[in-house]
Amino acid sequence: MDSRERLVVAMSDLMWERGYAATSPREVRERSGVGQGSMYHHFAGKRDLALAALERNCADLLPATQELLTAPGDPLAKLTAYLRRPRAALRGCKVGRMTQDPLVAADPGLLAPVAAAFEAVHEGLAAVIRDAMARGELRDDLDPDRLASTLSATIQGGYVLAIAAQDPGPFEAACAGALDLLRAAVPTTALRVAAPAATETKEV
Repeated sequence: MDSRERLVVAMSDLMWERGYAATSPREVRERSGVGQGSMYHHFAGKRDLALAALERNCADLLPATQELLTAPGDPLAKLTAYLRRPRAALRGCKVGRMTQDPLVAADPGLLAPVAAAFEAVHEGLAAVIRDAMARGELRDDLDPDRLASTLSATIQGGYVLAIAAQDPGPFEAACAGALDLLRAAVPTTALRVAAPAATETKEV
């Protein structure tokens, strides 16, 4: 790992731990083991380094989500896997936490990669929801975009509740509640079709 990469990794971790406003260039240098001259050789200042770190955070998190949502298979199962995926609830979302930093929120350039990452997740969720509706797994009177926003808000809000309580329980409860809502949106005809299959599985 070269000096530039070490700086980006250190800034990424520090921003996740304490935010952009509370992270100083000196702390980044100490965490990365990179000297001041080398730091300013790669980046004009703290903001440029923060932008690189934000872009890295988004690049680290998006592929796993997109791979899950775009993989072949049952759409309702993919939504379930998305909500049940293990997450570090007490650390918060590496991307979402940046929206709570006043300096990031006030800087369109820093906020742009965060907004783009959330938009990519939203589009992926909405596409899976549309697929589930087309297959009859979810009711056809739902609004895919609104439901996708609800799922994203559940994840991000769950982080906030878990951090406030210093307990992952509220995050897990929020995700379980979202799954309950999805199950409630399954057409009754689909439930009737699925019931015999479930009985046969138990008998095998």
